[in-house]
Amino acid sequence: MPTLALDTTTREGSVALVVDGRIVAERRGDAARSHGERLPGELTDLLVGAGTTLDAIDLFAVAAGPGSFTGLRIGIATMQGLALVAGRSIVPVFALDALAHAAADRLAAGSVVGTWMDAQRGDVFSALYQVQDGAPSSLDRLVLLEEASVGAPGDTVVRWRARRDGMPEVVVGDGAVRYRDAWAGLGGPAVRIMEPSPLAGTVGRLAEAAAARGEAVAPMAVRPLYVRRPDVVVARER
Repeated sequence: MPTLALDTTTREGSVALVVDGRIVAERRGDAARSHGERLPGELTDLLVGAGTTLDAIDLFAVAAGPGSFTGLRIGIATMQGLALVAGRSIVPVFALDALAHAAADRLAAGSVVGTWMDAQRGDVFSALYQVQDGAPSSLDRLVLLEEASVGAPGDTVVRWRARRDGMPEVVVGDGAVRYRDAWAGLGGPAVRIMEPSPLAGTVGRLAEAAAARGEAVAPMAVRPLYVRRPDVVVARER
C-alpha cells in the first residue's frame, strides 16, 4: 500500500513515502520557507525522486496536530486536496503519538517515554506513554499513561514527578531539546533527551496500521487536533 505522508506540525516538517510499513523515502522540509511556499512542491518532488506518481498512491496520511495553527491548516488542506483528486482516503495521525512511536523503536518494552513539542509562549505540548512488546509502529505498541496537555515545562515536570508510575526515562521532541534545563532546574531525575527524527515516515506507518483497522476517513472529515484553542477563538470569547 503506497502511502504519502506529511508533517507540518513544526516549521521544518517532513514528507515521506511509505510502502507496506517500510519508509521508502523521507525528507525534512526547508525551515527557511513557509509551508505555504513549499507545498505541494515538496510532496511532488518526493514522488519524482522515488520514481512514482500521485496516481500510484493508495492512502494519504497527515499529522493533524498539535502544532502551529497555520502549519496544521496548510498541511491538512494540502493532503485533503491531493486525496480528493486521487479519489483516496486519508488518515489523520496525532503528532505526539508519532513522536512516541519513533522513540519506541529505540527503547525496550516497559520503558516510559514522554513527548514534548514546543508550543511557543514558553509552553510545551506533552503526553506520556509506556512501550509494550510489538512490531514497530503497531498501534498496540504504546499504552497512553497521560493524555495530551499544554503547559509550562516546569509545571509538566512537577506533575510527572507526582505520578505513581514515575518519571519517563526518555523525553523526545523539539520542546524537550529547547527546555532540557527544566529538568535540572527543578531537581528532576536524569532523563535522556532525544532529538526528534522526521515524523512523516512514522506518520505514514501508523496511518497504514490504522487503515488496516478500517480507520481511514474521507478527506473532508479530517480536522486539526489543536490541544490548545486557537488565539482567534479565545479573543472572540473575550
